[in-house]
Amino acid sequence: MPKPDEARIARLREKIGHFPKTPGVYLMKDGDGRVLYVGKARDLRSRVSSYFQDSADLLSSRGPEVAHMAALVQDIDFLDCETEVDALLRENRLIKDIQPPFNERLKDDKSFPYLEITTGDDFPGVFVTRAPRRKGVKLYGPFTSASGLRDAVNALQRVFKFRTCELEIRKDDESRRSFRPCLLHSIHQCTAPCADLISAEAYGEDIRRLRQLLRSKRSTLVRQMTREMQQAAEAKDYEQAAVLRDRIKAIGALSLSGDVDADVQPEVFYVDPRAGLDKLGKLLDLPDPPRIIEGIDIATLQGEESVGSLVCFIDGRPFKSGYRRYRIKTVAGVDDYAMIREVIARRYRQAASSEALFPDVILIDGGLGQLHAALEAFEMMHRAVEAEGGRPGKPAMVISLAKREELVYVQARSEPLRLSRNNEALRLVQQIRDESHRFGQHYHHILRRKRVFDEEVKQGRRPPRAAALPRDASRLRKRRERRVEGDESQVPPGDEA
Repeated sequence: MPKPDEARIARLREKIGHFPKTPGVYLMKDGDGRVLYVGKARDLRSRVSSYFQDSADLLSSRGPEVAHMAALVQDIDFLDCETEVDALLRENRLIKDIQPPFNERLKDDKSFPYLEITTGDDFPGVFVTRAPRRKGVKLYGPFTSASGLRDAVNALQRVFKFRTCELEIRKDDESRRSFRPCLLHSIHQCTAPCADLISAEAYGEDIRRLRQLLRSKRSTLVRQMTREMQQAAEAKDYEQAAVLRDRIKAIGALSLSGDVDADVQPEVFYVDPRAGLDKLGKLLDLPDPPRIIEGIDIATLQGEESVGSLVCFIDGRPFKSGYRRYRIKTVAGVDDYAMIREVIARRYRQAASSEALFPDVILIDGGLGQLHAALEAFEMMHRAVEAEGGRPGKPAMVISLAKREELVYVQARSEPLRLSRNNEALRLVQQIRDESHRFGQHYHHILRRKRVFDEEVKQGRRPPRAAALPRDASRLRKRRERRVEGDESQVPPGDEA
């Protein structure tokens, strides 16, 4: 009979054998179905199987983190993509949405750039930006390489001579005739509409041809530039040939892009908090837009140093004085549902007995199971208040936001809300969910570092904390230790137990 780990690897290998040999994204999961790692691959079957080969020494080739992750994997899913570019963009989106614990890259708020052409100007500008506008522009992208995109814009500017400045240029502005153009006009990279050296009609024709090129496969322009490069090389004008070679390479970078509508990056588009609150109120059938929203998340790693976090948003903006964090006391092992019930019982017990008010909306990070766990906690509190002869407070409006698909589950509704990525309400709850996740992970990492430090002190690998510290520094250290060992942060005395 094979050992449990051998049986696990054999089962995974059998499943991987049915993966396609195409580009795509793979998701490695633990026994509870949580995503541990998201990766991309040119060949899904070959890439994923490399983790579980007999000859694979992950510890030396990929490091201890990958080796530890591979030992926890119980299941693997995949999403096939048409190209490697699609796989890269899909990987970026999934990592930002799911925040897998073993992914280090792409978890920040940095986004892929866009190419933006203004449409409301008399002389449209062309810009590379990570903060594009939705109105008054034509967007292309997102592009997987910022440097490649900038090189491509420089190469295209030599051909179409468009402007890249932020000047406001109007065709009826007579003062343009005395305006001195910048250096780009002198090196023949701009037709200088700022100095009235080109008509709006002629400049518009250049922009039209540029947009036509961006919509096409750019093969005609590349073939023409390739012929010019060969002619320059035959004439032994190697410098010009090298310039054309670099331009061809730069224009090729334009193909490494996604689709504006399909590969949405919601975090790059600004959303007015008021618009998000208005839409959320309508979606939840509330009499008025919600003002106070609290988000709850659980942070744990294999049931160790488990913590709960609560963040508070007022009028769509973070209210840091309302943040709370809880060290889980009653739950052993990995049980997100029980941890959520504990956090809710400790946070809202006064509201349940009418001694305080509930927020307008309570947002749980998770899916339908997490929502049910939260509702069970409220129901238990209400029953306890009634058993004591008290009068329960008004029930709270509780929703949950599931990662990956970004579905919004609402109490007393059989089907979740599936909102577009650019929906203002979804963007708002995503921001609250991400903030609660960040806040909880920060506290979780503090406790993990403290545990590791204490273990190393016991093993004699580190000196104790209080080694020859000055009096003031020792007092500061003690305050920090009390804050780390406490259950909540920024909690007024007597507010939480």
